[in-house]
Order: sequence, then C-alpha cells, then structure tokens
Amino acid sequence: MSREEFFATWSALHGGAKISGFVKGWLHISYLIVRPLDSLRISPNFITLLGLGLGVLTWCQSHHLIALIYLLLSLIADGIDGSLAIIREKVSLWGAELDSIVDRLVEFFWALSFYRIGAPVIVVGVAWAAALTQEYARARAAGLGHRTLDVVTVAERPVRAIFLAVAMALYFVGFERVILVEIVAVLWMVLQCGSLVVVLRDSYSALQSDN
Repeated sequence: MSREEFFATWSALHGGAKISGFVKGWLHISYLIVRPLDSLRISPNFITLLGLGLGVLTWCQSHHLIALIYLLLSLIADGIDGSLAIIREKVSLWGAELDSIVDRLVEFFWALSFYRIGAPVIVVGVAWAAALTQEYARARAAGLGHRTLDVVTVAERPVRAIFLAVAMALYFVGFERVILVEIVAVLWMVLQCGSLVVVLRDSYSALQSDN
C-alpha cells in the first residue's frame, strides 16, 4: 500500500478527517514503522496486546528508569496498531473494540504507576476517572450516531503519558521527588477534569443539533 493510499484510508476511517500538521507528521512516522512489520506479517492485534504488556511492565518497573522506556513503547504500540491494520488490510470491528479496551487498561496501569511513585491516590483516582469518562463520552456519542465528534483537548492520551513521564523523571532525579510528583499529579487532574468538561460540552452541543 502506498503512502497516499494509507493516508486516504486513515482519513476515511476517521470520518474524512483532514490530514495536516501534527497528525500528518505522526502518520508519516507510523507508516515508516509499520512497513517492516507488515513484511514480517505481524498481526495488528498482537501489537495491541503488546502495548498492554508494556503498560503492565511500566507499572511493575515504575521505581526503575527502564519504566520510561516501557511507557514510551506502550504509547508507540497504541499509535501503530491501527496503522498496521490499514497497511495489512486487516481493519475490523473486533480490532477496534480490542484496541479501545486495551487503551483503557493501559491507562489504568499508568495511573497505578503514578500512585506507586508517590502521587496521592485521590488525585490519581479523580484524574483517571475523568480520563475514562472523557473517552466513554466520545465512544457513546459515536454509538449514538454522531461520528464527527473530534474536539482535541489539552489532556489527550499522549499528554497523559507525558505527565507520567515527567513525574517519573522527577522521581528518578530524587530531589524532593514526592512533592514534585504530587504537583505534576495535581496539574494532570486539573487539566483532565477541564478536558472532560470540554468533551461533555461538545457532545451535548453535537447531539442536541442532531435531534
């Protein structure tokens, strides 16, 4: 599959979304990564499940520097499984469902990692619940037939990973690490709750207009 065909298929699967800016840059990178995986006949669902395993390893090794590598790889796996499905022409409803379920499980282990390095359990719990509700609201809106809900907030999944990565980096530095981790966790909670409000407001407006 050529790059142009890949872009066209991706756009069609995302409601005709325009490919530009950051999205276009990431799709270029994703395309280059999945080409050799396609040659090796690797299943997209395998990459999805690999991302779950990497999320679990992030939690298990959260006190060690290697956790940052596992975190990065889990995020990459989430970003390329769909691209690999397009390249291999293996796009399926089950694959999309599995990807969504695994995404939520991985974020649960990310939240556990945040707590394990010193973030308050209440702060992490509220932030994670807000993120979960945000993604559920999007999925539910799509299930109700509104498939153009594509508002981008300040706390999307890659940003959540960045918050955890920053907290881990501060933890490994060691200087007043608990306080710094707590500050990062609170910032994540505030932005995540704000993002939830944005998505719910957009969902309300979109679904009201469809009535």
